Amino acid sequence: MKIGILTLPLHTNYGGILQAYALQTVLQQLGHEVFVIDQDKELNKSFLQQILSFGKYCAKRFLLGKNERFHSRREQRKSFLEQKERERYTRDFINKHINILLVKNLTKDVPKNLDAIVVGSDQIWRHGYFTGAYHCGIENAFLKFLKNSSTKRIAYAASFGTDEWEYSKRETFECSKLLKKFIAVSVREKSAVSLCKDMLGFPNVTHTLDPTMLLEKEKYIRLVEQTRTPKSPGNLLCYILDHTDEKQWLVEKIAQDRKLKPFNVNSKIEDPSAPQQERIQPPLEQWLRGFMDAEFVVTDSFHACVFSIIFGKPFVVVGNKKRGMARFESLLSLFVLEKNLIYDTNKYDSTFTYCVNTKAQFVLAEMTKMSFLFLSHSLK
Repeated sequence: MKIGILTLPLHTNYGGILQAYALQTVLQQLGHEVFVIDQDKELNKSFLQQILSFGKYCAKRFLLGKNERFHSRREQRKSFLEQKERERYTRDFINKHINILLVKNLTKDVPKNLDAIVVGSDQIWRHGYFTGAYHCGIENAFLKFLKNSSTKRIAYAASFGTDEWEYSKRETFECSKLLKKFIAVSVREKSAVSLCKDMLGFPNVTHTLDPTMLLEKEKYIRLVEQTRTPKSPGNLLCYILDHTDEKQWLVEKIAQDRKLKPFNVNSKIEDPSAPQQERIQPPLEQWLRGFMDAEFVVTDSFHACVFSIIFGKPFVVVGNKKRGMARFESLLSLFVLEKNLIYDTNKYDSTFTYCVNTKAQFVLAEMTKMSFLFLSHSLK
């Protein structure tokens, strides 16, 4: 079968890229031709589109009184080139390992000759993330753009990112109708099972693993070895997305207690005040190498938790409410690692190992089998 994967656009997010890579790899292993749908970010607005953009700016600025600033064509071009520079290493990985199906407009340009579209994973059903990324309604995350196409519709490990309902009544009604056209639906969080049942009226939902967990760690190690990525400069992996003084204190505390050397595996990619050179995201293989070399991991990232489990590394995660807590709570309860999640850095326990125990490894093996079966049965 010819299959398209609909996920959030790929850029500098290591977890987002790797979940798309993993799902593509698994579907290929099942014998399918697979493409990951991605949005063309080229700065090529027509003259009419530029006029419309200026009109929107004027309406917000002068009619609604919003404190907005209009960016000239030259400023937009500069910003676009800087963004491409920040993505250069992660884009290298995408170009090398992922079969991209590039579209300018998601609602118009996805080919109608696909045999199936798999929606997922990551926070594809999170309202603000999807609509902000694709500039269209959340209904299209439920494949509204397919209209009456005979293309099979499947959701694999789709995530709302939160256990709070973010859709309007109209969107809820529309998405409920669209979800009933899917031949199989699985979600990544336990809370998402309830949301599909209670809010969308769709009870036949399976709880499956994030796609990255379907590949054994040796597959990721080979990616690192192929690029001869150098050894990490320490053994305490720090992957912090939202920096605070409290998290920095925790890193220093763990380093002192466990006699480890901290090292970072990400840039200041999201800090607009940082110099451009410090915002270039390091190669994805360097991020993976960090888990190979780490003796302990401290993070506030969902996928850093996932890869700590895959590589069997002790870890502690500081709850990241801004980015959605349901993901962390569901993952860690599934693997019986609830103690690895702390909501307050002062709750860190120096006497606790924070290890990924044999129970977690057993759950990973069993859930991997079940998740594979869900995909293979859905596509038959």
